[in-house]
Amino acid sequence: MNSPITVADLLRNKGTEVWSLSPDCSIREALSIMASKNVGALPVVTRGLIEGIFSERDFARKAADPSFKIDEHCVSGLMTRSVLCVSPRESIEACMALMTQKKIRHLPVVEDGVLSGIISIGDVVNALITAQRENIDYLNTYINGR
Repeated sequence: MNSPITVADLLRNKGTEVWSLSPDCSIREALSIMASKNVGALPVVTRGLIEGIFSERDFARKAADPSFKIDEHCVSGLMTRSVLCVSPRESIEACMALMTQKKIRHLPVVEDGVLSGIISIGDVVNALITAQRENIDYLNTYINGR
């Protein structure tokens, strides 16, 4: 059977390309980038340091306010400032537990203070499902002696 899958393993398959925003990026531009890249959240970065994360959820909560005017705000006003990050050495099971407990959908991956990737709950679930399928196949082969 397989050893635990790490965030580094997941990123090897997914890729490490990360799109990010500056804090002064307009909300409209941020949403456009998210739509074109088909992502639900983007880290907000200044000089390589994560200042926050801007997500669809951040926008939806603010946009629900009838007085909200999209063109009067920048990302820094809506982003989540307290960002939980993980190391590439973290297991995806631990990431799943953290995401579930904290009710978050995205985790930036940071190594030696540098943003090296981002994983979503979907990435984690897909990796876990793949690992379970591989384990089931292994056990079936073992049991059937093939």
